[in-house]
Amino acid sequence: MNNYLITVVGATAIGKTALSIELAQHFNTEIISCDSRQFYKEMSIGTAVPSSEELAAAKHHFIQNRSIFDNYSVGQFEKDALKKLDELFVKHKVIIMVGGSGLYANAVINGLDYFPEVSSEIRANLNLQLQNNGIEPLQNKLKELDINSYNSIEIDNPHRLIRALEICIGTGKTYSEFKNKPKAPRNFKTIKIGLTADREIMYERINKRVDIMMQEGLLEEAKKLYSNKELNALQTVGYRELFEYFDGKYSLEFAIEEIKKNTRRFAKRQVTWNKKDTEINWFNFKPKFSEISTFLNVNLT
Repeated sequence: MNNYLITVVGATAIGKTALSIELAQHFNTEIISCDSRQFYKEMSIGTAVPSSEELAAAKHHFIQNRSIFDNYSVGQFEKDALKKLDELFVKHKVIIMVGGSGLYANAVINGLDYFPEVSSEIRANLNLQLQNNGIEPLQNKLKELDINSYNSIEIDNPHRLIRALEICIGTGKTYSEFKNKPKAPRNFKTIKIGLTADREIMYERINKRVDIMMQEGLLEEAKKLYSNKELNALQTVGYRELFEYFDGKYSLEFAIEEIKKNTRRFAKRQVTWNKKDTEINWFNFKPKFSEISTFLNVNLT
């Protein structure tokens, strides 16, 4: 157990990518991305994929390695990431993992709850209901079928909500029945580094990032993806709002404000998720790197 996975967490736009690259360079190692939005090669601008300069500064894995047409689950990511970590730990004692997808990071660190396979038609039907009727009827359905999951998962996250519902509907059992069973041990230790900032600063950074995305061509990127808007990978902030603009439901100005608002909501959910984790070691979003490196050097024993 001399292998260490240093995990960088925090809300979107907080500076995780920059810190992870500094850490990778400091330890002469490589980076595992667990940002589920950045897996897809067709989605660059709207997912804030690291720039070519950033990708060249440190070796990254699981960045734009999939297509939006692939059916890629958190369970498959767990298997792929653990396999990659085994390969990397042969030549490195420290690996960096970074990303805003708490569920994906947790799958690598602690293991995933495994669920029976259910018909893909159930998910397709639920996605259609979401598109036609909005999220509230699905939330009410989960409350009816599985009150424990309704009270514990992020019910305003369409992916999590639909996942819980498809298990309930497809198995006739509750989603919560399949959770929290014993999981396989890991062959590495994990140290979690969290970046934090006052809410006003965090929201200002988010708003600025959205403006930059629009300047860099997010509208054109979304337009290319519009014909496939029903795909699961595209049910995400930054694209959904622009699809509404293309449908004539939003003005462009309103769509942009909705992207900012929904990204702020997403960041709030990330903060809530991370607050539950008592193992995270928190630093200001603009830390002196020496503070973090000193902390890690003391704890890498």
